[in-house]
Amino acid sequence: MPRPTTMKNDMPNHAPSRPPLLLVHGGAGVIRATLTPAIEAEVKADLARALRAGHAILAAGGASLDAVEAAVVVLEDSPHFNAGHGAVFTHEGINELDASIMDGATRRAGAVAGVRHVRNPVALARAVMEKSGHVLLIGEGAEAFARHVGVPFVDAGYFRTGTRWQQLQEAIAKETAGQQSEQGRAIHYGTVGAVALDARGHLAAATSTGGMTNKRWGRVGDSPLIGAGTWADDRVAVSATGWGEYFIRAAVAHDIAARMAYGGSTLAEAAAAVIDGEVPRLGGDGGIIAIDAQGHCSLAFNTDGMYRGWIGADGIAHAAILAGDDA
Repeated sequence: MPRPTTMKNDMPNHAPSRPPLLLVHGGAGVIRATLTPAIEAEVKADLARALRAGHAILAAGGASLDAVEAAVVVLEDSPHFNAGHGAVFTHEGINELDASIMDGATRRAGAVAGVRHVRNPVALARAVMEKSGHVLLIGEGAEAFARHVGVPFVDAGYFRTGTRWQQLQEAIAKETAGQQSEQGRAIHYGTVGAVALDARGHLAAATSTGGMTNKRWGRVGDSPLIGAGTWADDRVAVSATGWGEYFIRAAVAHDIAARMAYGGSTLAEAAAAVIDGEVPRLGGDGGIIAIDAQGHCSLAFNTDGMYRGWIGADGIAHAAILAGDDA
């Protein structure tokens, strides 16, 4: 399986302000056989748009928290990712959306799960962080709060795409026929996320998803769970994508941070230990994006590929999909 891809921001660490840095992901587990040139071009274009949206904020001296929200909103609005407009369907043919956001400077966090009518769940997650006394709101309660604070709603039909509907029909057909589930290494997790380092040296992370195709019983994965799918402190920011049950069990995002804080690991070492070690040892797969306070980055995954991108002080957006694309 591919080793973690790492990169380093080459600006001097003693500079009076940090050069802006932003990473995004659009899910791990890409299958080469289904990646057509047209899809590849559209996905990379959307990743670049997300990067430019977040970078514009950072380049103007804005906060990392604003940058990750802006980047994730762009990805939520695209049909190519399993979040927002492109979310997958539950067994009952419903789109249930999850998201979280965390500010590394304060460790404030907000999250929502199982919302059905909020166009941009990451915006609602931020509202939970800033306008409620809570961290995680779910379902009807989360939507009642959204109405209270004026977060935009859409009709449920906004989230429906033909591709996602067909994926549900295929999943139900296999389930009915008693065939083995394709969850795990045979699918692409389209969860989206962003991590950023701003000029003040502050970090932030955000993650958003539609969950798992054919999910039942109000299933919730790692994306809205602080410490599993999202984490940010004054040392590192992490956003995860993958088989959520295993990322929860491994507390992936926080485990990477803890290995750095308590074990002295570098970001690259911590990411490798978790993504190439703990997660597959349990039986799961997926990847992460992360930035530390010194501007070191990791885009680590143990699948065929991961939709991912990065942008630094030069303002040039880079996007990659398969393993080795950014070598």
